[in-house]
Amino acid sequence: MAKHRTGVFFGTFDPIHEGHIRLCLAALSGGDVDRILVVPLRGLPDYICAADPEDRWRMTVAACSVDPRLEPLRIALDAPESSRIVDLLRQIRRRDDKSELVLLLGSDALLRLRELHHAKEILKSFRFLIAPRPEQDDLDALKAEVLALSSQGVRLRFLLMDPISASSSRIRSASVMAEDSGLPVDVEEYIAARGLYAQDIRIPQAGVWLPRLFAALNPHRFSHSLSVARTARRLALIHGLQPLQAEEAGLLHDCAKCMPIRKMQQIAREHSLTADPAYLQSGALLHSLVGAWVARNEYGMADPQVLEAISYHNTGIPGMSRLAMCVCLADSIEPLRGSNPRLDAIREVADKNLERALLLSLEGTSAYVRERGKELHPRTLQTIAWLQKLPGVQVSF
Repeated sequence: MAKHRTGVFFGTFDPIHEGHIRLCLAALSGGDVDRILVVPLRGLPDYICAADPEDRWRMTVAACSVDPRLEPLRIALDAPESSRIVDLLRQIRRRDDKSELVLLLGSDALLRLRELHHAKEILKSFRFLIAPRPEQDDLDALKAEVLALSSQGVRLRFLLMDPISASSSRIRSASVMAEDSGLPVDVEEYIAARGLYAQDIRIPQAGVWLPRLFAALNPHRFSHSLSVARTARRLALIHGLQPLQAEEAGLLHDCAKCMPIRKMQQIAREHSLTADPAYLQSGALLHSLVGAWVARNEYGMADPQVLEAISYHNTGIPGMSRLAMCVCLADSIEPLRGSNPRLDAIREVADKNLERALLLSLEGTSAYVRERGKELHPRTLQTIAWLQKLPGVQVSF
């Protein structure tokens, strides 16, 4: 039986970017490894990280939620500062002694490989997968290094992928994040909300909210919340609404999503949030009302429009504000939900007609639920009927 192959990808990830994720996905899709441990480092001998270790850890976890085979590992962040790569590899091997470990590197890191402490042990003990970089300064030096390592019996090969052009150093030096920043959408939102890398802090409470959300949600839900915040802000800017309100509501909309249903029910009953049996029996419904309570009482959110948007982001409600529409729509069309013809069509309409896009989204939800033999909550049906009567909603594009 072939041995399970575990990739190990070290980096400062300051910040983690699309190039890092592409490298990992190329290794997985090519069958070189079965899973990848993504290991943020405290720093490097010649580089002090610009972002706090915990910020880098949260961004790494969010970015890796794109594929369950990407497993963030804190081993380097929790290790003594004197720990070296060889120490970390020994620890990983002890905890995963049934796997063959394969180290993932950029071609620039290949030139520094023999400079590592205990380089002979590392070169002898592991295989290496190398990702090409287009800005490699000295191709002759790279070729010479490959020949030298190969002659010593080092097992390495280059990944079959387009060269990685994204660069953490360029991202850190950019004063404003552009559309083509090279960042995953969730990481881009984290940086902007938190005000990392010399940017203005976009959400004043982000330094408190983000760690709390990270602790309360699973990685997928945390990543989704960041993407909804980014999408809601973009919709608000397009449609002349307050972008900060939309972004805050998007970030907090699922703050109770991972709470046990019994805890949600307890909060709902103690604070008279609803007596509706359908809500009380369903975490998918109840988390919105409980989430608004949590946002107000645990996150300090006092803005009634933001709380309304959180309360009805899943079902909608007749007469809802356009801000609430932004958040409800952003929840369903945020980019991490992937792509399909129906969703892409709603995204296109969303930039032109907020009400029509929300109607199309809720009608799609209704059809999906009915196809599976389930009942849609009456509030969603009422919202659909209300939206259908609004001026301009039936206009097609």
